[in-house]
Amino acid sequence: MTTVWLRPILTAIAVLQVLGWDTPALTAEATQEPPRQAFVTNQLGDSLSVVDLTTMTASAELAVGGKPAGIAMSRSGDKAFITSPDSGELVVVAAQALRIESRLHIGQGPLGIAANPATDLVYVADWYAHKLIAYDAKDNKISGEVGTGKSPSGVAVAPDGNMIVTANREDDSISLIDANTLQHIADVKVGSHPFGVTIDAAGKFAYTANVQSNDITVVDLATRTIAATVKVGQRPYAIALAKGLAFVTNQGSSTVSVVDLGTRVVIKTIRVGTYPEGIAADAAGWFVYVACWSENTLERIDVGTLGVTGKTTVGDGPRAFGSFLR
Repeated sequence: MTTVWLRPILTAIAVLQVLGWDTPALTAEATQEPPRQAFVTNQLGDSLSVVDLTTMTASAELAVGGKPAGIAMSRSGDKAFITSPDSGELVVVAAQALRIESRLHIGQGPLGIAANPATDLVYVADWYAHKLIAYDAKDNKISGEVGTGKSPSGVAVAPDGNMIVTANREDDSISLIDANTLQHIADVKVGSHPFGVTIDAAGKFAYTANVQSNDITVVDLATRTIAATVKVGQRPYAIALAKGLAFVTNQGSSTVSVVDLGTRVVIKTIRVGTYPEGIAADAAGWFVYVACWSENTLERIDVGTLGVTGKTTVGDGPRAFGSFLR
């Protein structure tokens, strides 16, 4: 069924074709339905804010507890998986009904989290136990674990679902893990104190935001070598990728650095709210959304103009560390 938002585009193309004009084919990106909502974890407020991305307004808030930080969405977008470090829990939220389905004690310090795009598994980084825990969302149980470097924070899964990468803050490294066997493959040294980690759509490169060295590291996953290091702002936290660009939140600068992935050069610095942390791009690459911790806002960046085009107030201390769009 054609979605309502796409019909005017298809109608316009049909008219142009009747008139004899050449029209480009719609790409997968062009037809990708934009996300409807953002689910923002508010660590200081112990809550989850839901933001309507069409109107850029906060539409609801759910009490979560345990100082929620990390977040991942299920493949279908029907569930949100939230880490609450203070209570040591994984909290599962039914996204449509906005209610808590389950709470599961998981590790000593759950923080980063990512869902496998090809399976029902969700991976949680245990900051204190230096390991990655696999959670089976279908059966609501822990299905395995594997050791990582010290203090894993961010977690990313390759688009094909075959590899997991953790950013190990206290080891200045990333760990590569086989998602099929949950076996540790290798560690690769990166910049100082990596926190957020992202894998590109081709599954070729991993990008880490290095809090202490104020740079990002580009890692070739096939050769397990550093392909580039790019200086950004102060205390980079997380990275989102869109349209051949990397968007890096800089906590200490209250900015987002925009890096051209081809030249690996910063092409623009965008001023946002105070202490930006979590960041995510929509699947089509039209917009990037940034959670600003001290400002208590979610802000929208237009990927085409590289400017802030909207913002809304959310709960207290938003982190939104992970994938928070649905």
